[in-house]
Amino acid sequence: MSVSRTLVHRRRIELLGWKRGDGLWDIEARLTDVKDHDYPLASGLRRAGEPVHDMWVRATIDKDFNVIDAAASIDAVPYPGGCDTIAPAYGRIVGLNLLRGFRLTVAEMFGTIKGCAHLTELLSSLPTAAIQTFASEMDDTEGLDPGRKPFQLDRCHALDTGSDTVRRYYPKWYRGKD
Repeated sequence: MSVSRTLVHRRRIELLGWKRGDGLWDIEARLTDVKDHDYPLASGLRRAGEPVHDMWVRATIDKDFNVIDAAASIDAVPYPGGCDTIAPAYGRIVGLNLLRGFRLTVAEMFGTIKGCAHLTELLSSLPTAAIQTFASEMDDTEGLDPGRKPFQLDRCHALDTGSDTVRRYYPKWYRGKD
């Protein structure tokens, strides 16, 4: 059965992983919200196609996934003078590790009125984007250091070291029952 639909909202989230010349990596995330119709807000009319939200966050990380530097920018918001004032607070992620409690710590640091829901949402995507960025740098059957368990193992259902998938593709690291 076919039902007519009208597009009224478009959210784009883009994640980019950059290898830097100094041995570090930049992981960037950008969120853009656009309405396909004129959108009345308390702060004024937002014309169709004009971003309601346009913001980004960047974490510079080392090979161990430690955040060395961070920056955020908020370029379009529904409530100017309010929403756009929180970006500098996101520099507080410096010192965190993307793979060790990052999402929980970010939720505690920036949850509800302590941060911007949209920037905080973007931060939650950084760990997996970093893993995918690093994946380009290595043979996926070895970790960052040869002889060390590949970092993707035991990080999702399919790659549980007791799974058939690991038995088949990573037999050296298989810990299931045979």
